[in-house]
Amino acid sequence: MVSVTRTVFGELPSGAGTVEKFQLQSELLRVDIISWGCTITALEVKDRQGSVSDVVLGFAELEGYLQKQPYFGAVVGRVANRIANGTFTLDGKEYHLAINNGPNSLHGGLRGFDKVLWTPQVLPNGVQFSRVSADGEEGYPGELKVWVTYTLDGGELVVNYRAQASQTTPVNLTNHSYFNLAGQGSPNIYDHEVTIDADAFLPVNETLIPTGEVAPVQGTAFDLRKPVELGKHLQQFHINGFDHNFCLKGSKEKHFCARALRPFSVGDLCPACSCGKSGRPRFSCSGHHLRPQSARCSCHAVSPRSCHFIFGNPWHYPDS
Repeated sequence: MVSVTRTVFGELPSGAGTVEKFQLQSELLRVDIISWGCTITALEVKDRQGSVSDVVLGFAELEGYLQKQPYFGAVVGRVANRIANGTFTLDGKEYHLAINNGPNSLHGGLRGFDKVLWTPQVLPNGVQFSRVSADGEEGYPGELKVWVTYTLDGGELVVNYRAQASQTTPVNLTNHSYFNLAGQGSPNIYDHEVTIDADAFLPVNETLIPTGEVAPVQGTAFDLRKPVELGKHLQQFHINGFDHNFCLKGSKEKHFCARALRPFSVGDLCPACSCGKSGRPRFSCSGHHLRPQSARCSCHAVSPRSCHFIFGNPWHYPDS
């Protein structure tokens, strides 16, 4: 049995609209989602001992989401990840996008899907959000109708994305939650055990754009095919984290892709993530350090005491 509760989360400045919160609850988990950016603000799950912890990062008030912050819990698009130099060619025409990440366009541009108010519809076991992205929004061609649905099925949170375009246009949607399986307030995720069943990854250049090479993970820090304890693994290879695309094995059937586990704590958050049926696997695992402040900006080189991470953005290959 799933209950859905609808409340006001806050008011946008200058009378731009009311942001609502939808709380979905089953016997095994509870998730809070707001209509601003389809954002997951909290995800409370029980561990094997029955204790409850909130395992995603977020803010208690709307103000936190309106300031500059690294896409906490939001749906990002029209195209997640980076497009090199903010340009692409489609059907012989070159398009220029908003630049917001060095020389590149990231997560849809200056005002991506994370920075807009979506229209909600309550479902028996969840909530569906929709919006229309106008032709030319952030430089992308064609009008795009988008639906994002969150539903609970026992102990499983299911996120479904659907889009309909008026003309050919790139679309690449994902959720950008930051997870820490130890729960809110835990200092780091170095004791987390990570597995990604990928034989290859995409090396990147200095602006995090894939170089075009599909490199084998064998013998590298990116070989996560067997479980590794994250802190020890990063120390062994002298790296701060990952911000790379892992190339999963193609299959038309659902199969194991990745797992994050914190022993003796909240149970497996992602015991089995499934690939889509497009035949083109895609997955990204990012290990980021976050400054412990109200805005909590993303950074790659700060104290290990503030380490959290995004685990498992399923998306199309970056800049492709």
